[in-house]
Amino acid sequence: MGGGTVSHASMRSYASSLGRSYDETTGRTGGQTFTARKIDPSLDPRNFKVRECCNSDEHPNTIPVILALDVTGSMGEACSETAAALGTIILDLYKHHKDIEICVMGIGDLAYDRAPIQMSQFESDIRIAESLDKVYMEHGGGGNSYESYTAAWYMGLKRTKLDCYDKQGRKGIIITMGDEPLNPYLPVGQLNAAIDGTEQANIETPTLYQEARQKFDIFHIAVDSPRDSFRSWETEIRNSFGQILGARLKVSSINGLAGVIEACINESVGSIVAVSQEQYNEETGNGISW
Repeated sequence: MGGGTVSHASMRSYASSLGRSYDETTGRTGGQTFTARKIDPSLDPRNFKVRECCNSDEHPNTIPVILALDVTGSMGEACSETAAALGTIILDLYKHHKDIEICVMGIGDLAYDRAPIQMSQFESDIRIAESLDKVYMEHGGGGNSYESYTAAWYMGLKRTKLDCYDKQGRKGIIITMGDEPLNPYLPVGQLNAAIDGTEQANIETPTLYQEARQKFDIFHIAVDSPRDSFRSWETEIRNSFGQILGARLKVSSINGLAGVIEACINESVGSIVAVSQEQYNEETGNGISW
């Protein structure tokens, strides 16, 4: 998967086919609604074993990016607003990173929701928008003070095949977005039910992070909106995510998401260059910077 690119023309054509307006200045689509009332089979982890991000002549140096959006009730209207802004985000990213392939995820609460994990293919063209339209905004969640954000880490670790990692030694990127604290674990029974899995014990967050960070650079963006729960949980969010991710915990308004997501990707891509340079210098004794 992952052929083609997103453009204003393809976004305009897609919006028009659905009776929507499209503003090329802002990249936003008017009239976008999220009408799904259950998980789409194409996004259901029980229906696939792996999502692939493959290099090609068109995209020889793929940058796999998982964008995982909290779709629970606490996000309120901010959930749909954030999803609508992703069209702008995607177009902006392709101005600077032509080999990005994006996987869209919807993340809920494994303890309470019917569809706590939704995951698209990695794509680089209008199919990103098509996948986003299929996401079920369940608006669920429960009273446990967190959502299952680390399901995105788990799926990235266990259910993706990345040419950049396997063939070129480069990491992918996971960016989760939400408004509640980091979950301490993934409950094994509910996880297995959601993905048709065979895990034998709860997946503890610190252990999962140490494994997943070998394959992905991991970021979390706490979405600060008057219509979500960020300000009620700010201290807990900063403590829980900050302890694990450090400076890779970001905070953003909805209007600032595009810039923060691009900054995360630039930070990740820059760290890859820095590591490559360091390894090159060690191997050759060359102390000259690139």
